[in-house]
Amino acid sequence: ITVANEHMDRTPNSIEPDFLRRLLLRMYWDGEEEPSVLVPVGDFFGVGHASTTNFVSAPLQMSPEDGKSFNSFFHMPFADGARIEVVSELEHEKVLFYYYVDYEEFDELEEGLGRFHAQWRRENPADGVGEKGQSNEEFLFGGENVTGEGNYAILEAEGRGHYVGCVLNIHNLRETNQWNWYGEGDDMIFIDGEQWPPSMHGTGTEDYFNTAWCPQQEYSAPYHGITLGGGDNWGGHVSLYRFHVEDPVTFERSIRVTIEHGHANRRSDDYSSVAYWYQAEPHRSFSIEPVERRIPRQP
Repeated sequence: ITVANEHMDRTPNSIEPDFLRRLLLRMYWDGEEEPSVLVPVGDFFGVGHASTTNFVSAPLQMSPEDGKSFNSFFHMPFADGARIEVVSELEHEKVLFYYYVDYEEFDELEEGLGRFHAQWRRENPADGVGEKGQSNEEFLFGGENVTGEGNYAILEAEGRGHYVGCVLNIHNLRETNQWNWYGEGDDMIFIDGEQWPPSMHGTGTEDYFNTAWCPQQEYSAPYHGITLGGGDNWGGHVSLYRFHVEDPVTFERSIRVTIEHGHANRRSDDYSSVAYWYQAEPHRSFSIEPVERRIPRQP
C-alpha cells in the first residue's frame, strides 16, 4: 500500500496540523463486521505524534520529501474479499490523497493462513507514582515490579497467531533539569495465559528496540529504529519501532505484549502505540479512542 496526502504540503500553521491522528485507516477481511485494522493513518505507517520523517524499514517506510509518501509492505492475505477504508474526522479541511494497492490472485490460499491485524492504543498519561520527597535516583530506579501489573499494554489478543512488532510513541512529560531518561521500563510478553514470570522479559525499553545506552540519535534499520529521538534531556516526542519478522512471537491461545512506563511503572508519560500481528479469525474485537483523545500533545 502506498499513500500520499495533499495535506503533506501544508505548513505547521495549518488549521489542523494533527490531521494524521484525525484520519483513520480501517481494514476488513472476508466479510467480517469488526475491522482487523483500526489505526490513525500516520501511526500505522510507522511514526507517531502526527509527525512525518524519512525512514526505511522492511515492512514500513516514509519516503521523501520529508516523509510525505507512506508505504507498507506487510502481507495482507484474504480469501473472500477485502475492504480498506480511510475515514476523515477533520473538522475544517477536505482530504485529498492518492494511493496504490497492489494485490495478487491465487486459486486457493494456504491452509491456516493468518489474517493481518493492527491496533492503536494510548495511555495519556500513564499511571505512575509521585516523586515528592524522593531523590532523582530513587524516583527513576526505586521499587520493583514482580507481577507485570500496571504495565502499558501494547497488545492483548486471543486466538492463534504471531506478533510481528510495534511502533511505540512516548511524550516525556516530566519537566526537570535533572537526568530525565524515560526508557528504563522492561518489556514483558505473556503468552497463552501464563502468569508471572512471562516467557519474554527484557531489560529496558532501549534494549527491546535493539539500541543501547539511552539513545537520542535517529536511526532506521530493517527491523528496528528511532524515527523521533526527542529533545534536550530526552524531552518531547519520541517514536520507535521494532519488527519481529525474522523472530515472530507465536501464540496458540492468547498474547499480552506489555512494557513498563519507566522502571517499575514509576513514570507518568504519554504513551501510544501500534501493534501488528497475524492470527486466525475470529479476533477479539477492539475499538479506538475518540478523535479528541487521539490528538497529540505539543512538544
